[in-house]
Amino acid sequence: MSFTVYPSLAGRTVVITGGASGIGASFTRAFAENKARVAFLDIQEEAGAALAKELGAMFVRCDLTDAAVLRAALGQVKAALGPAAALINSAANDQRYDFEAMTPDELDRCIAVNFRHIFLAAQAIVPQMKELGFGSIVNMSSVSWMRGVPGLEAYASMKAAIVGFTNNLARTVGPHRIRVNAIAPGMVPTERQRRLWFQDESVLEAGRQIQLLPDLISPDDIASLALFLASDDSRMITRQTISVNAGTV
Repeated sequence: MSFTVYPSLAGRTVVITGGASGIGASFTRAFAENKARVAFLDIQEEAGAALAKELGAMFVRCDLTDAAVLRAALGQVKAALGPAAALINSAANDQRYDFEAMTPDELDRCIAVNFRHIFLAAQAIVPQMKELGFGSIVNMSSVSWMRGVPGLEAYASMKAAIVGFTNNLARTVGPHRIRVNAIAPGMVPTERQRRLWFQDESVLEAGRQIQLLPDLISPDDIASLALFLASDDSRMITRQTISVNAGTV
């Protein structure tokens, strides 16, 4: 199977958060294969360094929940690669919690790792895109807030907040030819998902049975949409949330 290559991405600086593993690593690989100047931020040092070496991408170890560290990392990327034409906000953690037992500290952590850094990264990158005169921000949402998943009350709330943020920011930055869209994946069995939540194949099969298409969704399926949304081919698409869910009903 072959996929579209986007010439408009070649030579452009693309920043990816959470790009060392899972769906984020698929983003890193896909943009590198499209000849973008890729920088990715992640706290996973060993995995990040290995992927950067393989792809010739720039890896910056970064705790995205630390606002000052995040801003410094994004400044480091700009100094090395120039202003960002695309920001892919991928980092997240879908840790499950017992709703009745979840503590305020756990809630704050969930907000920080699933929403706050998205707001702050966009805040730092938008001036760079204004400098260029164009740009594309792609935020990762989820179908979890649409469908309701026990144990994900806090996570799903943040994924809904991302849609609200996407809609509002698109209006704010649209006059500068900066586009803002979101992707809401369905069930994507990454290595981490399989290890933590989908150990039993029957769980995956149950999820597959409510899809209209029979194949499991892969991280590359999500990356294909991110490439399109970051490229000039989607130059008139903004303020949209697109679900890649195989027609889940």
